[in-house]
Amino acid sequence: MSPRQSNADLSHLERRSALRTIARVGPYLWPEGQAWVKRRVVLALLVLVLAKLISVATPVLYKAAVDMLTGEGTPPAWTLAAGAIGLTVAYGMARLMTVGFQQLRDAIFARVGQRALRQLALETFTHIHRLSMRYHITRKTGGLSRIIERGVKGVDFLLRFLLFSIGPLVLELTLVAAIFFFVFDVWYLAIVVGTIALYVQFTFKVTEWRVKIRRQMNEQDTDANQKAIDSLLNFETVKYFGAEAREAARYDRAMEGYEAAALKTAYSLAFLNFGQSFLITSGLVGVMVLAAMGVQAGDLTVGDFVMVNAYMIQITMPLNFLGTVYREIRQALVDMGEMFDLLEQPAEVTDKPGAPDLVCERGVVELRDVVFGYDAARPILKGVSLKVPAGGSVAIVGPSGSGKSTIGRLLFRFYDVKEGALLIDGQDVRDVTQDSLHDAIGVVPQDTVLFNDTIYYNIAYGRPAATREEIEAAARAAKIHDFIEGLPEGYDTMVGERGLKLSGGEKQRVGIARTLLKNPPILLLDEATSALDSETEAGIQSELKAMGVGRTVLTIAHRLSTIVDADEIVVLEHGRIVERGRHDALLTRGGRYAAMWARQQAGEDNDEAA
Repeated sequence: MSPRQSNADLSHLERRSALRTIARVGPYLWPEGQAWVKRRVVLALLVLVLAKLISVATPVLYKAAVDMLTGEGTPPAWTLAAGAIGLTVAYGMARLMTVGFQQLRDAIFARVGQRALRQLALETFTHIHRLSMRYHITRKTGGLSRIIERGVKGVDFLLRFLLFSIGPLVLELTLVAAIFFFVFDVWYLAIVVGTIALYVQFTFKVTEWRVKIRRQMNEQDTDANQKAIDSLLNFETVKYFGAEAREAARYDRAMEGYEAAALKTAYSLAFLNFGQSFLITSGLVGVMVLAAMGVQAGDLTVGDFVMVNAYMIQITMPLNFLGTVYREIRQALVDMGEMFDLLEQPAEVTDKPGAPDLVCERGVVELRDVVFGYDAARPILKGVSLKVPAGGSVAIVGPSGSGKSTIGRLLFRFYDVKEGALLIDGQDVRDVTQDSLHDAIGVVPQDTVLFNDTIYYNIAYGRPAATREEIEAAARAAKIHDFIEGLPEGYDTMVGERGLKLSGGEKQRVGIARTLLKNPPILLLDEATSALDSETEAGIQSELKAMGVGRTVLTIAHRLSTIVDADEIVVLEHGRIVERGRHDALLTRGGRYAAMWARQQAGEDNDEAA
């Protein structure tokens, strides 16, 4: 395929994507069952047309005033009563009304536009939360937020410029062209249409060229910025190796590329501006020469000459921004396209149509010959079967990569099993609603992540409708109430980004309090203390044990000392259960679990000796 064919195919895809994007925005501006929105859209368009009609009629008043002052021609009867001064005042009022109606149009449409932006942002945000865990672990959170931000801004820009800049400009050009044809001569129309056609073609072609240069400049800017930040983040390493000059040279090379691209951008802008001015001026001069010849021949009045000039200036002013508007519209369509691509990303895990809520009366958790892999070519679980009785506790241990945490993700239905079934009280989790499933399970993860809000908010997140007394009771049960009360701001203390103002143990206790407040019948402890030091772990272990009383507990553990009291311990290896039983029985058997226990005990003994 030749480069020309490749570029043509790319342009075709871009046009198709742009049309799809515009079509997707349409329903937000003309929604079904929202009569008030439609009324506002229609009213805004009527005001827009009225503003343009007044704008196009304004030069006529200007012409009449000039003709009356010069005493040329036979003034229409309606101008005689007004007089030159009255026509001048009317001209000023018409200009004022044009601006007034434009502002009224914006005010009427503002609520429609903001509603569309809000709905799009909410729909995108909600959809992101519906997407599967697989999607989120492959995307950068910052990238997702930027897609929403740019997409919403793109919609705002498109609404303002496409509807209220390009649309009115086309209407005004059509009206002016009609006036030139019917009031003056076909040659006036030919010059105006030819000038505008050449202007638009020149602007679009040069702007496309400038977009590519601008993209190169942005890439060089990003590269230079990344190198600067990378160097500053590694300040100590730079100092250790005496690499200040080397880093400066590296940064300067990146800035050299940015400088070259920036110069191309400046030169191309100068070329664009001069070319636009040349074409507009040529058209203006051509029309004015025709008008001047008409005045000399006695076919036109001085007022006609002034009116022609006024119309040319009136239509050239908005054309001057066409290159900028075109480039921004293209960028807006790209940004909106990314957002709509995100909206069209299918959710991997969905509720079946008409799925009932989970009825969790006992809390029996069962895996029946479960087969699962994140990648079809690499299975993680290979026919795992286990059962956690109502109110019982089962611990899952094994080396890294054996599939321990995968079981927890399947239980919460971040993923669906490939073969077999995962049941709660005999109900396949794929057959019930996700909301009811999530309500039945409480999770204490390895590293509790908190919202950048107050301690009160983070505990109440487990059950937002809980009273303050219930929140404090949960904090007491998690042994963190006294610590909170000792803080200057108590429960109103901000925890910082991801809870970084609290220690690991304090964060875990807030997480335990949050789960206690939720009061779920099933509890999943996913290596809940493995990120803590031994002393902090020992303090929290008693809260976790108390938390499990009366609940079905599934524990995924790294430290074996934390699960010695479990009703059953399951040892996973390479996705299969290789041993199962109680702690003492497994030690007596002298198998895989006993070897793991011996290694960990030896490691703890070495730590104590050290």
